[in-house]
Amino acid sequence: MQLLVSVLDAREARAALTGGADVIDAKDPGQGALGRLSPATLASICAAVAGARPVSAALGDATEGTAAAARCAPSDLRFVKLGFGGVTDEARAARLALTTRQAAALTGLVLVAYADWRRAQSLEPARVIAVAERIGAEGVLVDTAHKDRALFELVSPDRVAAMVHTVHGAGMFAALAGSLTERDFGTARALGAELVGVRGAACVGGRTGRVSPARVARLAALASPAPRLRVGAFA
Repeated sequence: MQLLVSVLDAREARAALTGGADVIDAKDPGQGALGRLSPATLASICAAVAGARPVSAALGDATEGTAAAARCAPSDLRFVKLGFGGVTDEARAARLALTTRQAAALTGLVLVAYADWRRAQSLEPARVIAVAERIGAEGVLVDTAHKDRALFELVSPDRVAAMVHTVHGAGMFAALAGSLTERDFGTARALGAELVGVRGAACVGGRTGRVSPARVARLAALASPAPRLRVGAFA
């Protein structure tokens, strides 16, 4: 299992690198689960990482303009993440996701399934997984749209395990996030996730604080015993 740490800027990217994060994820935590950063900030994060680790980026929730954002993203991103808040029609979700994947060109696309999908007015996770398989996404991230409850408070480990199994059966990698803490890492490994994503757990001061190299190092040590990605390895 690899550790993804979400960072707000180049300074945080360097802190995550120092701590040993496997993937540096660019997003604005002040703008929700998939807050998109400006092209200039994203470019500065890529420059700070300088190829030392894969970089991913949040595109936000799918809209008619999401493809344009993907088209403007740096070509060396490992993957971009796309959610479906406000999108409840599977055909529309597939159309938006496919357009975004085509716009992203060589960059991989990861679709985000919200555990709190009703509250997010999104597709339920099983339908997001079906869309991901249909449009040729590289992976699926099971996350929470709202950060007042953690993933395993909203969905039981057994249900998450079934999602991971379905994702793997479709030939994609499975990632887990959603206010996860150190105590959740063993569960994530046991469920077979290839990637676990954090923000608050890696920061001093919580989600809106600053990334701490020491906190990242502790999380990286917890993530490292499990196998690396089966599909399209990052490194």
